[in-house]
Amino acid sequence: MEGKDTVETREDEEQNVKLAEILELLVAAGYFRARIKGLSPFDKVVGGMTWCITTCNFDIDVDLLFQENSTIGQKIALTEKVVSVLSKMKCAHRLEPHQIQGLDFIHIFPVVQWLVKRAIETKEEMGDYIRSYSVSQFQKTHSLPEDIDFLERKETVMKTVVDVSDVYKPQRKYKRQSGAAPLVDEESRVDSTLLEYGRRYGYSRPVKTDKSEEKKVSLASGLGHGVGDSSEEEDLQAAEELRIKTLMTGMAAMATEDGQLTASTVGHIVGLQSEEIKQIASEYAEKQSELSTEERPERLGQAQQHRRKVASLNKQISQKTKELEELTVKCSEVQTACSEAKKKLEEVVHYTERLNKELAELAVVESRADSSILLNLRALVGMNENLKSQEQEFRAHCREEMSRLQKSIEKIKLEAGGEDSEEKERTHLIEEQYKTDKEKLQKIRLLLARKNREIAILQRRIDEVPSRAELTQYQKRFIELYGQVSATHKETKQFFTLYNTLDDKKVYLEKEVNLLNSIHDNFQHAMASPGAREQFLRQMEQIVEGIKQNCMKMEKKKQENKMRRDQLNDEYLELLEKQRLYFKTVKEFKEECRKNEMLLSKLRAKGAS
Repeated sequence: MEGKDTVETREDEEQNVKLAEILELLVAAGYFRARIKGLSPFDKVVGGMTWCITTCNFDIDVDLLFQENSTIGQKIALTEKVVSVLSKMKCAHRLEPHQIQGLDFIHIFPVVQWLVKRAIETKEEMGDYIRSYSVSQFQKTHSLPEDIDFLERKETVMKTVVDVSDVYKPQRKYKRQSGAAPLVDEESRVDSTLLEYGRRYGYSRPVKTDKSEEKKVSLASGLGHGVGDSSEEEDLQAAEELRIKTLMTGMAAMATEDGQLTASTVGHIVGLQSEEIKQIASEYAEKQSELSTEERPERLGQAQQHRRKVASLNKQISQKTKELEELTVKCSEVQTACSEAKKKLEEVVHYTERLNKELAELAVVESRADSSILLNLRALVGMNENLKSQEQEFRAHCREEMSRLQKSIEKIKLEAGGEDSEEKERTHLIEEQYKTDKEKLQKIRLLLARKNREIAILQRRIDEVPSRAELTQYQKRFIELYGQVSATHKETKQFFTLYNTLDDKKVYLEKEVNLLNSIHDNFQHAMASPGAREQFLRQMEQIVEGIKQNCMKMEKKKQENKMRRDQLNDEYLELLEKQRLYFKTVKEFKEECRKNEMLLSKLRAKGAS
């Protein structure tokens, strides 16, 4: 029996551990009703599972928040519904209704863990969706200062871009004549099109660069192999120039803005390559003269002098080129630093604006909260931080004092040597001071612990206040209860009305039966003599007159009831309109509350980060 009791106690401990873990999961997921101590474990666990299922956008016909301490039949029905919805959700863990009803927390824990994970994922998805929807709704009716600035500058920028494009767009200067020979190869057609727009691309320009580089090499090496290369380049240059001139002969100049082609333009076009040809010819003549000096030694001094001048000029050109490259690099570095500084300035400006907005939102949130609680919390937090800083300063001071005293003790030991009595007295004083400082530190720690407990108590009190979602659930349940009470009251009134109507009908029928019986009994006696007959007829006329008066009274009562019914119907329609307006206002208020909670959660997340 003792072993059996021990096993049952161990199982209860495991169940309690699993129950605590389940409640921690539910509270972490956002189901704060699990903290309420008055609810039973069944209501907390099943309520948390139902909340998770509802958060995952699955419908379940269960409302556990106001049906605590249910009967066994109700619990069985609830657990069966929960298990059926879990199967529809394709839960990875199998769970039976009797396990939920029997509070088998060991088997319930993995299911709750799976539901909490699923609920958190759904919250994240819905949060992104709601955030994007709220941003789109905000952008429909509002705009940020950046958007307004962009719209104001957009028209000016677009106009500037169009003007720049119009100014720098390609302009056609020549036009191919109609009677010119057709161009066969693709290269000629490309060159002809480029020449029409005043562009010269061909062999001449890279030849010039290569030629200048080869000139330096040849001059450095003593003009050893420059003659053959120069002649080949001369031939290619001449052929290219001839081909371009041939293409130009088949073109006619376009009219300028004034309608004519100026003489300077024509001279510039004709002399586009003439300068290069003259330069190449002069260089060719120089090389020929340098080669001739090798055969005629008497002219060697002039050739050397010429080569020295050319080398000095090339050296100056290379130096100027290097200086230009260095200045270009410095300019690019300065431009990069300037752009980085502008970016940093923009980031600082945006960050300042964002901080100002967050401070304004925080001020609005603080204005809505309870000022006394906020002041109390601020005072306690400030006191806590002050005590922590004092504790750290006191510890640092104690360490410094201890190190100083230790150094002084060592110094005294070295200096005094045999003065044991004085050393003991000093050691005793130091120990007393250390004990005093330690007692102060302990008191400060106790005070800090007391303040922390007060802060924790206030935090728990704040957490015990129901949230907006719970208040909404209370309101929903009260509305449902009011509907049920109203329906029952209406049904009871109908029963009372039916009963009164039937009772009145019964009374009138009894009167009618009594009247007919009286007429039937007195008819033979009244017909026996003429006097009795006349009296009988007068009585019948009085009865008929009384019946007519009763009919008129009932008709009048009927008209009054009808008018009252129409008046009540009009009032009912007005109340229905007010009810619709109330529901609409409540819905808008809930939406604003939800947006407020989202903004508060974002603000807390930003504050935590």
